[in-house]
Amino acid sequence: MSLKINPALFNTKLFLYGFVIAVLYGIVKGCSNEAPETILQTESTVSENNKFGYNFNNYSVVYDTIKRGDSFGKILEDNHLFYPQIHYITEATKKVFDIRQMRIGKPYILLFSKDSSNELLAFIYEENRIEYLVVEFCDTIKAYKDRKPVKVVEKEAFGVIENNLSETMEAQGLPIQLIYDMSDDIYAWTIDFFRLQKGDNFKVIYKQRFVEDSIYAGIETIEAAYFQHKGEAIYAFNYLTPDSKNSTDYYDDSGKSLQKAFLKSPIKFSRISSRYNLKRRIKLYGNRVRPHKGTDFAAAVGTPILATASGTVVESARRGGNGNYVKIRHNATYSTQYLHMSRRLVKVGDFVKQGDVIGKVGMTGNTSGPHVCYRFWKNGRQVDPFRQKLPDAKALSDVYKPDFLDYIAPLKQQLDSIN
Repeated sequence: MSLKINPALFNTKLFLYGFVIAVLYGIVKGCSNEAPETILQTESTVSENNKFGYNFNNYSVVYDTIKRGDSFGKILEDNHLFYPQIHYITEATKKVFDIRQMRIGKPYILLFSKDSSNELLAFIYEENRIEYLVVEFCDTIKAYKDRKPVKVVEKEAFGVIENNLSETMEAQGLPIQLIYDMSDDIYAWTIDFFRLQKGDNFKVIYKQRFVEDSIYAGIETIEAAYFQHKGEAIYAFNYLTPDSKNSTDYYDDSGKSLQKAFLKSPIKFSRISSRYNLKRRIKLYGNRVRPHKGTDFAAAVGTPILATASGTVVESARRGGNGNYVKIRHNATYSTQYLHMSRRLVKVGDFVKQGDVIGKVGMTGNTSGPHVCYRFWKNGRQVDPFRQKLPDAKALSDVYKPDFLDYIAPLKQQLDSIN
């Protein structure tokens, strides 16, 4: 049996095949002969327009941000690339660039040739102030991630509390991240930031990251801190032990860990709207005395609720006045409960670590406003967590004490000299 070929159909398929190859070839070879020289920045090129490894003087540059409805494909299509080309680019770069990770509001840059063709040569997407992604369309499709050069600068700060930590630090123009790191990471276990007193004071030595010399790019580390609260001085030193798997911890000047078995609050930098009070009068129940065996932390609906200690979820349900709630057993002595959630994010049997998000703040059950009611059990009895002497975390091993004391000596002297 002979094979018959329809000449018209064959020619049509050959044309389409040739068209696709031509389109793809146009993308791969679409740069001018000068592009390989201009696409890469030479070491001798020195200019304020040298960014992301390119000399922007050699391109027509368009700055924009990701908007609602934008996608990588749409951006390329809006700049005169079409489906076969876009598909080819996406396939060639998907191991490096997940197009689904582009976020609204993030900046991107398009580099075009300066000649009459005005060809798109590169797409640069800034994931954050330091990390960025590049897709080049010249010679071959090339995608890679890189980081801007970062300058780390050590700084010092000192403040006296007039009202609260946040207001004091913001008045000095200190980074908001520094406020959160001090309150939520370093002193979260040892200082009740809802009960600061006027005259309490702090000192801190920290390192800031900068890109392009002057653009703030976050806190690198807090090297050391000092907080005087109710007349008691609490030092904190960032120290890495050989067996800590590159995870530092904060210790006081005697080598005692500042971390406790329980966080002071299940919500970051919130405020207490109602404390544990066995004689509290509740308007919701006709202003009658009803024991309030929890501590209410006010926060906006949707605010993450954190497990204050590691443990196993023993209840996750919606019931009566509790609304959506989660209860965690930490050991044979302690349990905690979190009420009025808008969403529960854990189920019975889950093991959670201290600081894990277990739900979101809501108004379910009997409540007049958004908050989480935090309840604390000790030996099966509900108690006020702020009146308990809670267990400490593991102390620094004696093996590391000599090295630790040598390490903190100059930092302590530097802290003491700040005023």
